[in-house]
Amino acid sequence: MRWITRMSLVALAGFVSAAPAHALKLTAVDIMTSTIKQENQSSFSGLAARGRMTSPIFIQGIEFMPTIEYWRAANSVDQFGIRTSRKDATMVLDVRYAFKTSGTRPYIGMGYGLHFLSASVDAPTYGLNNESRASTKGGLDALGGLCFPLTQKIENFIELKYHHVPDYRQVKFSWGVSINL
Repeated sequence: MRWITRMSLVALAGFVSAAPAHALKLTAVDIMTSTIKQENQSSFSGLAARGRMTSPIFIQGIEFMPTIEYWRAANSVDQFGIRTSRKDATMVLDVRYAFKTSGTRPYIGMGYGLHFLSASVDAPTYGLNNESRASTKGGLDALGGLCFPLTQKIENFIELKYHHVPDYRQVKFSWGVSINL
């Protein structure tokens, strides 16, 4: 599986680098909030922002989306003196295809994300005094969604995204606002 992930990353990097930087044009900015379900965890919320870039050398409807995502989940059990927190700051490069329709526009895409994960626990009663662990993992993602135009410049959207991160798989349901430039 690691070989597939590495080869996909190389293919995606090669695909993006095939377009000269001056050929990519920023066409929109998306701001979103997400409900996240991580493997073996309850759901929690996160935030994200991304740009959408196009190029005339690619098929119309193809968009490149550099994205920054962040979530943090914290818990405490005061009866036992336990506090925990988990965080994920992610840098993602997705490529999506927006279907040509009037009105509501469906889209599908995929990409690769680099996840900066950390977890900490403070449970002095159990001998864990501010213990923490951090790791960096990469993984492929797949997404699909719908855009709902409000005006020429503003759109709402909903999106379902799956991050395949080994031992930390995540499903995200996001909704947000797009500002078309």
